[in-house]
Amino acid sequence: MRACVVIPALDEASRLASGRVLELLADPDVTLVLVDDGSTDGTGAVMQNLALRAPGRVRVHALERNLGKAEAVRRGLADGIAQGAWAVGYLDADLAAPPSELLRLLGHLRAHPALRAVLGARVAMLGRDIRRRALRHYCGRVFATAASLALGLAVYDSQCGAKVFRVDATLRGAIAQPFADRWAFDVELLGRLLRGALGAPGWPPSAFEELPLERWHDGGDSKVRLDQALGATLSLVRLAVRHRLGA
Repeated sequence: MRACVVIPALDEASRLASGRVLELLADPDVTLVLVDDGSTDGTGAVMQNLALRAPGRVRVHALERNLGKAEAVRRGLADGIAQGAWAVGYLDADLAAPPSELLRLLGHLRAHPALRAVLGARVAMLGRDIRRRALRHYCGRVFATAASLALGLAVYDSQCGAKVFRVDATLRGAIAQPFADRWAFDVELLGRLLRGALGAPGWPPSAFEELPLERWHDGGDSKVRLDQALGATLSLVRLAVRHRLGA
């Protein structure tokens, strides 16, 4: 059984053209689902070329229009599960976390059967190469702290774009419906997994683990604007209320 890594992309032709995403295939048990979120710059063509370079191991999932990262990730995860993957995960197309880091998270999940989710965490520590712009770091810390309080889960970095999950009925239920928010979907996904969905029981906090990443380099051209960040914060408040009510 293989694991599937989802890479959502919107107008990322120049980055994907390097082919670095194929470094994920260094693990012979990994397949990729590249999700084109309604790009207009040739991203779809670049993805098709990558699929030709790795027949049978790279699938391209083209959305009919721009639906946002949340829906792109959700559909990619569902695609991987439908193909029979034992684990699925996602990684940002800018490769701020390099492919080797995602493979390390996946290896940790594989080695610890009691775990259901392994989340990357951007922690600046001695011996690690974590480069983030100061403003994004401090805004992220505020958001992550609020997310931790909302979920009742001691998660340090809910928004890190490198996560892997073991496939079971709980995960299937958690991604069965679109997320309510385009930007705070990571928190919403964790909340669904904790609560359970569609009759499947929730995962206990002990089923989650964060691993500090060894390398992370901000791309420097984030698509997240201030108004979107504020909107995500408001969405977090709504998510907290729904989570507390068990909705």
